Amino acid sequence: MKNTALSHIHESLGAKMVPFAGFNMPVQYEGVNIEHETVRNAVGVFDVSHMGEFLLTGKNALALIQKVTSNDASVLEIGRAQYSCLPNNEGGIVDDLIVYRIKEEQYLLVVNASNIEKDWEWISVHNDLDVEMKNLSDDYSLLAIQGPKAVEAMQSLSSIDLAAIKYYHFEVADFAGFEHVIISATGYTGSGGFEIYCKNDQVEQIWNKVFEAGAAFGIKPIGLAARDTLRLEMGFCLYGNDINDTTSPLEAGLGWITKFTKDFTNSENLKKQKEEGVTRKLVAFEMIERGIPRHDYEIADANGNIIGIVTSGTQSPSLGIAIGLGYVPTALSSIDSEIFIRIRNKDVKAKVVKLPFYKK
Repeated sequence: MKNTALSHIHESLGAKMVPFAGFNMPVQYEGVNIEHETVRNAVGVFDVSHMGEFLLTGKNALALIQKVTSNDASVLEIGRAQYSCLPNNEGGIVDDLIVYRIKEEQYLLVVNASNIEKDWEWISVHNDLDVEMKNLSDDYSLLAIQGPKAVEAMQSLSSIDLAAIKYYHFEVADFAGFEHVIISATGYTGSGGFEIYCKNDQVEQIWNKVFEAGAAFGIKPIGLAARDTLRLEMGFCLYGNDINDTTSPLEAGLGWITKFTKDFTNSENLKKQKEEGVTRKLVAFEMIERGIPRHDYEIADANGNIIGIVTSGTQSPSLGIAIGLGYVPTALSSIDSEIFIRIRNKDVKAKVVKLPFYKK
């Protein structure tokens, strides 16, 4: 089991630690609902240093990214980031990721912790373009400082105007006394804030300064359990749950990151799928009757036929209702369609709704 550079701090704060993607990670400190509300209303900090980082450099770096990712990275200017995915040859997804354009011929790919080795091998196999690849995953830490008060709470730690960094833009700047830190206006919560990329030997000092600066704003450490409820309220996909090697980006509602203006892995088949239409779709639903949907619960139609599975589900802390995501046949994917979640052998009524569940 790997530790992050901050594992000892989480333990000293009384966090409940669990194995996650091969890492010893804090799942909660005070409790999921309290931590969730802290991020929705103030500011919270996640240690997400388990995520993977690959640096791609060279004149063909963009060409390689264009080949292996579904989105069109040619539109990225320096200082811009883009959500994308790595399609496989069978119509599924190797992983979802964020692509950062750092310099003219240099890009940073941020991938899921559980897929670091798989993604590295996948991209390496396709690298016949002499692109220099470096796996920085073991050397870098990542803090997600999230919430509506994040900008105000963190402004004293940097000389740049944090409020000026637009969504999915980033700056390489000074932060908490260190130079060349990536300050990225990305996040997985839907409540604003930043992700801070720094070296492992810097992160403890940065963590301490972040908590000093945020003290007056009610800052708290947040665990992975609240990260999951926050992202689910926004309808953000989680790899391994809502998307995987067998789900197509079009089925998952990720057509917006699947650009057929270029050729990429399996693009011909995905283009055909788009033209012909998908037979199942990932939908958002809320429970009408009492019951909490959970990952892998079956979804049934009005006649009791099993038609799909729940990929993510929870009791929404912000909304006070049970919500979920799951795959259903396209015929039952339109808004207000009635579906049933099989909970302990009972079919409990739900309806398809529009994302996001949580609206500010």
